[in-house]
Amino acid sequence: MHVRVVAVAVASVLGTAALLNPISDARARDVGEPTVIAHRGASAYAPENTLASIDKAARLGFSWVENDVQRTRDGKLVVIHDDSLRRTTNVEKLFPGRAPWKVKDFTAAEIARLDAGSWYSPAYAGTRVPTLKQYMRRVEHNHEKLLLEIKNPELYPGIEQQTLKLLGHEGWLDRGHLKRLIVQSFSVGSIRTVHELKPAVTTALLGSPTAAQLRRDAPFTDLVNPSYGSLTKKYVAAAHALRGAHGRPLRVFAWTVNDAVTARKVAGCGVDGIITNKPDVVRAALGSY
Repeated sequence: MHVRVVAVAVASVLGTAALLNPISDARARDVGEPTVIAHRGASAYAPENTLASIDKAARLGFSWVENDVQRTRDGKLVVIHDDSLRRTTNVEKLFPGRAPWKVKDFTAAEIARLDAGSWYSPAYAGTRVPTLKQYMRRVEHNHEKLLLEIKNPELYPGIEQQTLKLLGHEGWLDRGHLKRLIVQSFSVGSIRTVHELKPAVTTALLGSPTAAQLRRDAPFTDLVNPSYGSLTKKYVAAAHALRGAHGRPLRVFAWTVNDAVTARKVAGCGVDGIITNKPDVVRAALGSY
């Protein structure tokens, strides 16, 4: 009888704790440090979204990298963040009469001529804007994992299907590779489309949707990835309390964290991943947390 009373009491305490801490069940699956994701590659140390940047991440010992995908005038997928080529290439010099230098207004051959490294450092002069095919092959060569963002999908109708088709051709939709791939976007419609086309793909919604929006979107997404500035423990707990597209608690990756103090603060909110331009700084901060 005494044993039974104690067991009931313990169960009652644990049940109360679970109610007070809704994150507990969700976090039980992964109580280690947050995953560190190199944002646009190790972009504090090499020009963003280039092969050099993901090579640098690999040399620093990081397996997860993030990139951005857009489409050229002739329908090729390229890896670049801005919808304009101006900030990260010498497009103004090579094509002075083509303002505002939008990615969608240039062919893949024209973009291949651009220098995407000199803006960052003379040491990277001649670095090119990679096609998605080139990028995926380097990720595979480096044995890395990829958080792929479909950028500005409203500018590129059908880009979700095209991206998935290329990923399939490169072998990234088999069971082994699917464990190394997450497709994300700020567009709810884009993520829904990816899920409908390839339900096995892990998807992530960028931004900070409300709790009601999270409940609405959970059936077709697996993660919610907010800016660290909007993050709270309560928000992370609310996300973890929901089941995503594949029946697991929603995970949370926060961006873009580049200093030790912020990294420790964000980790304290219970996030599952931290996206950063300085993965080594974040790793060191988490190691001492």
